[in-house]
Amino acid sequence: MLKINNQNILKFVNQAELKLEEEKAIESYKTLVNKNGLGNDFLGWIDYPINYDKEEYDRIKKAAQKIRNDSEVLVVIGIGGSYLGAKAVIEALKPYFKKGKDLEIIFAGNNLSASYMVELLKYLENKSFSLNVISKSGTTTEPAIAFRLLKELLIKKVGKAEASKRIYATTDKQKGALRTLANSEGYETFIVPDDIGGRYSWFTAVGLLPIAAAGFDIDQLMKGSIDSRNDALSLDFKNSPFLQYACYRHLLGTKKGIEILVSFEPKLAYLAEWWKQLYGESEGKENKGIYPASLIYSTDLHSMGQFVQEGSRLMFETVLNIKQPNSDMKMAKEEVDLDGLNYLEGVNLDYVSKMAMEGTILAHVDGGVPNLVIEVDKIDEYNLGYLLYFFMFSCGITCYMSGINPFNQPGVESYKKNMFALLNKPGYEELRKALLKK
Repeated sequence: MLKINNQNILKFVNQAELKLEEEKAIESYKTLVNKNGLGNDFLGWIDYPINYDKEEYDRIKKAAQKIRNDSEVLVVIGIGGSYLGAKAVIEALKPYFKKGKDLEIIFAGNNLSASYMVELLKYLENKSFSLNVISKSGTTTEPAIAFRLLKELLIKKVGKAEASKRIYATTDKQKGALRTLANSEGYETFIVPDDIGGRYSWFTAVGLLPIAAAGFDIDQLMKGSIDSRNDALSLDFKNSPFLQYACYRHLLGTKKGIEILVSFEPKLAYLAEWWKQLYGESEGKENKGIYPASLIYSTDLHSMGQFVQEGSRLMFETVLNIKQPNSDMKMAKEEVDLDGLNYLEGVNLDYVSKMAMEGTILAHVDGGVPNLVIEVDKIDEYNLGYLLYFFMFSCGITCYMSGINPFNQPGVESYKKNMFALLNKPGYEELRKALLKK
């Protein structure tokens, strides 16, 4: 089971503060599980690991196998929670270096770069590919543009009838532009549940189809999330990493405005991107919230490490400690010790990394940076399923501790309105006039 080590925050807090935060965390936990807090119509994710649609789950597996059989590339089209969960899991599990002719997963519709789209279309010209377009409405600008262009290329390559067999739409059950198109064109469809927001949707079809197509074990992923849910709902504070993380980060957030999620494993860089969306979009409201940042050590110790050690004392760190590496090797002795590394003869590389982690934590704590450590057994489907659910559940508690609705994102609409007006979209004429005056 995942564990929290809080030893390196104790010099920064006192017992009275901890006791008060513990009480707040427990009350917010009750609000979450009793489903009587803000945004309680978006709590379907809490029980989703045991309530998911088994028929759809089987279709996800079959569709994934079909994609693997008839395509070289799957392009996953979506933005925000419609791609970050799948990207996080796939990047964490796939080999660092491509092996053989396995299906390539490419993500599109998450930016507005003309160069990216032109190069992607060029790259796919001589590839056999399928599309998984993920959008509840079908009208979100970034994925809608990407889907239109990629769909045109696919139809040009294989014809409209065959293209319809290679397009998979993950969307609303009944309404929306993408649902209407999918019904008329005969795309196979999967559901974005009404009561689960995008950043909480990684273990629905939103994430499971790309992850399964990439060749990973979604049964183990779901098992991890099931066990995580059961632990979240059954453990008391003393034994609950869910409550502990929520409590400690909220307390540290009253003293420091930034949380840095740190890993010594580069495979977890996109898990940190998913985590940043989860906490940033859930917590950053009403001029409240802890700014979520991330670094990969030891790489970033040679760049941002100087700031963390001696810069403005704005942050605390949460370190993901992966206890067992997926692979390891020993250092060998060289006859001439020019690089001075013979003292490491017979030492495992993972041990070197762990000592770098321990040394970094000690240095940063001495430098005034509190450190929480989240201990995870290893990087595999089961542990990722457990970890991602852990973060979601703890996020809900922390937000309720701050009086925040964890499940809306009203501020996201501001840039969209301005963009539509500047693009001269019908219905935004008055706003366009005002913006042009600015």
